Amino acid sequence: MPQRTRLLAGLCLPVILLVACSSQPSSDAKPVPGPAAAPAPPAVPPPYYVYVTNEGSGDLSVIDPIARAVATTIPLGKRPRGVKANADGTQLFAALSGSPVAGPGVDESKLPPADKAADGIGIVDTVGRKLLKVVNGGSDPEQLAVTADGARAYIANEDAGSASVLELASGKIVASVPVGSEPEGVTMRPDGREVYVTSEGDGRVTAIDTTTNRVVARIEVPPRPRGIAFAPDGSRAYITSENGGTVTVVDTKTHKVTATIKPTGESVRPMGIVVSPDGKRVFVTTGRGGTVIAIDAANNTVVGTVKVGDRPWGIALSPDGKMLYTANGPSNDVSVVDTDTLTVIGKIKAGERPWGIAIAPAPGR
Repeated sequence: MPQRTRLLAGLCLPVILLVACSSQPSSDAKPVPGPAAAPAPPAVPPPYYVYVTNEGSGDLSVIDPIARAVATTIPLGKRPRGVKANADGTQLFAALSGSPVAGPGVDESKLPPADKAADGIGIVDTVGRKLLKVVNGGSDPEQLAVTADGARAYIANEDAGSASVLELASGKIVASVPVGSEPEGVTMRPDGREVYVTSEGDGRVTAIDTTTNRVVARIEVPPRPRGIAFAPDGSRAYITSENGGTVTVVDTKTHKVTATIKPTGESVRPMGIVVSPDGKRVFVTTGRGGTVIAIDAANNTVVGTVKVGDRPWGIALSPDGKMLYTANGPSNDVSVVDTDTLTVIGKIKAGERPWGIAIAPAPGR
C-alpha cells in the first residue's frame, strides 16, 4: 500500500472509534420520557339505581344497572318488604315489620310473638347511602305508596286490616282507613287522586280518595289479590290474584271489572305487576311458576313468557321500559330481562330473600 493511503487509513480509525463511542449513552444521561399514557375514561354513572329489599337479611341492596352488581348494602331493620322512592330519587321508604314470617295456612298460635318495636317505615338517604330514621308506619306494614310530592305515604297494615296515612315530614299518622283482611298491595293512581289497596284475606280491592282519605269503592276480585299497577293514563288498574291465578282489569272511573285474564302454565300464581311506560305491555311475576308473563294491554292476551328464577315476587321496569328486574326470593338474586326479546340477560346476587324492588333516578341526574 502506498504511504499516502496508509496515512489516510490510520487517520480514519480514530474517527470511526469516536463515532462508535459517541453512540453509547453516557452514564450521566437521563432517559428521554416517552409519550404520556392517555388518561382512563371517566366511569359512566348509571342513569338510575335498582333498590332491592332483602326480607331475610334485613337490608337494602343498591344495584348499579350498568355494572350489574351491588354497589353497596344498607342495613334497614327487620323484614323489609315494600319499597318506594320519591320523585327525584333522593329518598327511599321501606316497610319494616317485626311480625314473624307466616305463609298461607300456618298456625299462628305456634309462631313467636311479634316485635312491635321493629314495625315502621325506614327512610333512606340515597345520596349518603344510609338509613336516616325509622318512623311510625302503623302495625305490621307490608307495602306502601308515596304521593308525587313526597309528603304522604299510604301503608298497608297487614295484621290490622287497615291502611295508615303517614305524614313523612313529621312522622305522624294522620288517618287510618279500614280496608279488609290482610291488606298488602298499595299503589297510587298516576293522577294521585286515589290509592288502591288489595286485601288478601277477603278478595277485595279498596279505592281510597286521597283528598278525604275515605273509601270510595270496594272491588271484588279473585282469591288472594296481591299487586296493583295502573296504565300510564290512569284509566285502568291491573290486579294480580295469587290463588285465583288471574289478572283483573278494572275501569278506574267506574271501579268496575272489565276483564279477567287467566294465564296458562304450571303453578302460575300472579304476584308482582308493572305496566310499560307506553302502556302497551303488562308484566307479571308468577311466584311459584318461576316466570314473568307479558300481556298485550290492547287485547288482554298473554304474548310471551320467560323463566326468570325461583319464586319471583317484586318486579320493576327501567324508566325507558327496556329492562325489567325481578326479585327471586329463594335463590337470593335479581334477574335482568330484556323486554324487547323477553330474555334473561343477567342475574345479580342480592341479600337474603329479596322481596321488593324500586327503581329511581341516580341522585343528581
